[in-house]
Parts: sequence; C-alpha cells; structure tokens
Amino acid sequence: MKILGIETSCDETAAAVWADNTLASNIIASQEIHNIYGGVVPELASRAHMKLILPVVERALQEAGVKLAALDGIAATYGPGLAGSLLVGLNFAKAVAMACGLPFVGVHHIEGHLFSNSVLHAGPQPPFLSLIISGGHTQLVLVKSWGEYEILGKTRDDAAGEAFDKVAKMLELSYPGGPAIDKLARQGNPAAVKFPKGRLKDNKLDFSYSGLKTAVLYHMKSLTPEQRETQKADVAASFQEAAVQVLVDKCMLALKMQGLGQLALAGGVACNAQLRHKLKKKSEDEGFELFFPPPVLCTDNAAMIARAGKFYLENGVTSDFGLSPQPSLKL
Repeated sequence: MKILGIETSCDETAAAVWADNTLASNIIASQEIHNIYGGVVPELASRAHMKLILPVVERALQEAGVKLAALDGIAATYGPGLAGSLLVGLNFAKAVAMACGLPFVGVHHIEGHLFSNSVLHAGPQPPFLSLIISGGHTQLVLVKSWGEYEILGKTRDDAAGEAFDKVAKMLELSYPGGPAIDKLARQGNPAAVKFPKGRLKDNKLDFSYSGLKTAVLYHMKSLTPEQRETQKADVAASFQEAAVQVLVDKCMLALKMQGLGQLALAGGVACNAQLRHKLKKKSEDEGFELFFPPPVLCTDNAAMIARAGKFYLENGVTSDFGLSPQPSLKL
C-alpha cells in the first residue's frame, strides 16, 4: 500500500509516504518562531501550518516518487493536540482524499508514537510495554495488540518534557528545554543536589513532576546570582538524574507487574541520552528487549502516522469525512 501521512498536532508540519512496505519519505518543517516565546503559541502555530502544509506534502510525494493518483489512502492526526493546528492538517487530508476518491483514516497522535518503533524495523510485537514521554504526555501503555491499549500509569500534573522545558527556563537555557538540559548535564554532577523523585502511594505507576520542578525553583532562589551561574550544570545534572530515575524505576516495576519482556520508548524525551543509557544497562542486566526510535522519529512526525494509517487501512478501517479535531482525545 502507498499511504500519505499528515501530522500537525502541535508546531511541526509533517508529511510522509509509506510505500511498498517501507518509509519512502519523511518531511518535517519545524516552526522556530516559538523559540523566542519559550513555548508554543497556538495561534502562530496554526497560521504557520496553513502556509507550510501544501509545500511539505508536495515535497513528501516528490521525494517518495509517488503521485497522488498512485496513493491507496491518506492518514492524518485528529487528536490530541492544539485545536487550530489539528484542524489544518485534518481538513487538508480530508479534502485531498475526497477530491482524489481515496479512503481516509484519522489517527490518534499517541497511537502514532506507539507505531514509531515499527517504522524502520519490525519493532516490538504485542504484548509489550511502551513509555510515551514528550512535552505533553507521560504515559506507561500496555500494548495488548495493535489497536487495543491500556494506560497503566500517567502523569498527575506536568509531563516529563514539560518539566524539562520549565526547568530549562529557570536555568536560562534555550527552548525546547530537553536537549539543552541533556547537553548541559554532561558537564555537571548528578549527585550535587538531592531533588525529590515524586513517589505516589495510591498508584505506583503514575507520575508527578510538579514537586521536582518546584524543588528546582526554590533551590535556584536560594543561590546567589554568581552561584546560579557557576552551579548551573550541577543543577541541570541533578534535575535530570531525578527526572530520569523515576521513569526507569516505573518502567521496571510495570514490566515485572505485567510479566512483559519488551519495552519501547517513544516521544521527544526518548532522545534523552541519560534515559537511554540507564535503560540500556537495565535491559542487559534484567534481560528484557529495549526498543527506541532514531531521534527524528521520537519527536512529532508523519512517518508514524503513515505507519499507523497503513495498519488500519489495510484492515479496512476508515474514518468518516465528518471527523472533527479532538484536542483532548484519550487513548
């Protein structure tokens, strides 16, 4: 099958083509204008999508060497995400599908991330555990089979990526905060400051990052301006150590509770070098299989949407053209 995938849930305008059982193209246009605001501005994001969507799709088709007439279907993200951003990509996909007489399917953004480890390789086979970690989501998901999922744990407040962004802002680092902290932390001592790790009694698999974020804030306030500068790397390393260790501990607990032997990472924070290092060592020690996508497939992309769309379309599942964006869509 030849599937065009479109992703516009936040601030990346992305299109990809899945053809002949492989990824034929994957185009991502990031919106750098948000960097000066330290976060995504929804109105600016939707306007940028409107300008970028056509050239991005055209380039994806061109690089894949596939014409619209040769497509077997179109898949697009319909939630969760920013309402205005979702609207642009979803309506574009529906319009093209309707004009060309092609089947169309709406894809859940988080489900797309679950498929991200199966884009370039065979990937994990259900049942397996997936840790979705990004700026908007932190979830432990049991993939019982493709299309059948159970959320075992989720964040009670800030997502892991959101905490990285907010702490990076405290440290006067660039946006997005995850890569900036990851880089700076390599120069610091992860044991310099003992930050809390957010343990929850009522659900051992849920996450909480608000306490950790607040602890970093108060610690920074306790320092003199000179100390804030000289100890910045130590604070970054100590924060990252606490944030990552929670993810590792809960993954290990969930694997044991469910009796699973495969763990897959997905989402932007899955690029974090410390997290990958810790889980890789754990996988060698504990004997489970670890999967994580290359960085380009960790952040929002259309390759994962095309791959998920291929699964549904080849099984005869399509969406109605009246499908609307669902910003708060649950998995």
